[in-house]
Amino acid sequence: MREMARSSGSRKMSTFYLLFSGMAVLLLVSWPGLVVSSRPTANDSVKAGNHEAVKKDFLNWVDKVGEAHQAHVQSGTVRIPYRDPDQILLAAAGNTITVGAGGQYSSVQAAVNAAGNTGRTTIVINSGTYEEKITVPKGKLITFQGNGNPTLVYGDTAGSAGSTANSASTAILADGFIAIGITFKNSAPAPSGGAVGKQAVALRISGDQGAFYNCNFYGAQDTLYDQAGRHYFKNCFIQGSIDFIFGDGQSLYQSCQLNSIAQPGQGSLTAQKRTGNENTGFSFVGCTITGTGPIYLGRAWGPNSRVVFIQCNIADIILPSGWYDWGVSSRENTVFYGQYECSGPGANTSGRVGWSMELTAAQAVPFETVSFIFGSSWLQT
Repeated sequence: MREMARSSGSRKMSTFYLLFSGMAVLLLVSWPGLVVSSRPTANDSVKAGNHEAVKKDFLNWVDKVGEAHQAHVQSGTVRIPYRDPDQILLAAAGNTITVGAGGQYSSVQAAVNAAGNTGRTTIVINSGTYEEKITVPKGKLITFQGNGNPTLVYGDTAGSAGSTANSASTAILADGFIAIGITFKNSAPAPSGGAVGKQAVALRISGDQGAFYNCNFYGAQDTLYDQAGRHYFKNCFIQGSIDFIFGDGQSLYQSCQLNSIAQPGQGSLTAQKRTGNENTGFSFVGCTITGTGPIYLGRAWGPNSRVVFIQCNIADIILPSGWYDWGVSSRENTVFYGQYECSGPGANTSGRVGWSMELTAAQAVPFETVSFIFGSSWLQT
């Protein structure tokens, strides 16, 4: 269980330095299962050795994504022309159900239950706060279209719900789900690092070909459970503290804001779970990273975890090492972490761990487009 893996074990002391008025101040942070420590710099021989150990496998992945990108270039579908999501839905809404003031239903789940299993159903959710647990089951083709930025919220945790997955305020099990202008929220209080059973998911998606436009995701530990499948997030706001974008999805995040509310030394933006030779990973393109820190860009939840940040603006909230191996040193030889042309004070790669990569322009291109998620065959924008 993921909760046990992160909470059990002896308490370790995390160490890092901050500079105040020219003086180095040593901070010790107690966080079970997570050690914040100094890492090899670009000038260390250790970094060079580890770099070569992972380079071959990493570049194999780059080549594979690149092949898909070239196929899209040849077919003319590498960049799908952007259309306003509201116009897309107007043209292809199919059946429409309205929730909230003036609508047929007062509950989002009741509207989901009423949706048929043939063709797409658009559920227009009027402004307001809907405090309920929502599940979109397999077999239903559904769009949530927000009218006035409605909020879907519940306050379960892994402890109260029995597992991290079950804590989700909204769970998307169906393929082809679309959300536009919706706020997904878990209202459980933010825990300290290492707290047991406090994972609290705002949205979990395990269906394939899911797309989110102009959506907000609010939580703390484990806000967005990108569990499985291919997903696209455009112009979204995602807030959390510990591992707040996590799972084993194959997902592209474009022009999103990732906002940390983590306590110093007790957070991570991502925890990608790839295991074995899966075609999964997270690509963040043109995103803005803000909030509190210092935190990690990512932790290796899975032994073959994959995450890249491309042309992102990163505030001064990232630990110099950038990445954490989950306390399993063997993962340093099998994870795939990279950056390309990121800006801002948190983007400096000189202190990054030796098992992370700096991509070239040619290597970065396939991760910048929908080729990464084979999106030309299913995305509507």
